[in-house]
Amino acid sequence: MEIDHYLCAMPNIIAIVGRPNVGKSTLFNRLVKSRQAIVEETAGVTRDRHYGKSDWNGIEFSVIDTGGYVEGTDDIFEEEIRRQVELAIGEADVIIFMVDVKDGLTSMDSDVALMLRKSRKKIFLVANKVDNTNRTFDINEFYELGLGQVYGLSSINGSGTGELLDDIVKEFKDTVAAD
Repeated sequence: MEIDHYLCAMPNIIAIVGRPNVGKSTLFNRLVKSRQAIVEETAGVTRDRHYGKSDWNGIEFSVIDTGGYVEGTDDIFEEEIRRQVELAIGEADVIIFMVDVKDGLTSMDSDVALMLRKSRKKIFLVANKVDNTNRTFDINEFYELGLGQVYGLSSINGSGTGELLDDIVKEFKDTVAAD
């Protein structure tokens, strides 16, 4: 895996993590404004970390897309995906923890939340697939994870990403104006 040099020196790194098939790569593609990450319904398509560059209201940042985090498996690919997720968390300044409002709260979401708490990094809990007003109320069950505010959004159409990004960029220590 090749990492661009501008990402290594750049502050303000966001890692997008969560269990498989919650929409991490779709959000990544939206943030970097391209189709860099493969989006597929099949679990395990994203295995390595993918890096991209983005900006919000003139503040530049890097985004890391990760594979779906799964605990308690002996699958060698899932073990490597877990390692890649853990490396991305180590690199990140802030973490987007993505869950799926259509599936609701799962035991895998609880496992990921437990692992993320140990990182001591700022976590933004994002309930994805809030594609209609009825699903807006469904995000409330994710407060059970004890991670604070839950941001409801739709990676596919972009609704809700503005409020999330407004709050994320407030967490950045260094701000570099985009060209």
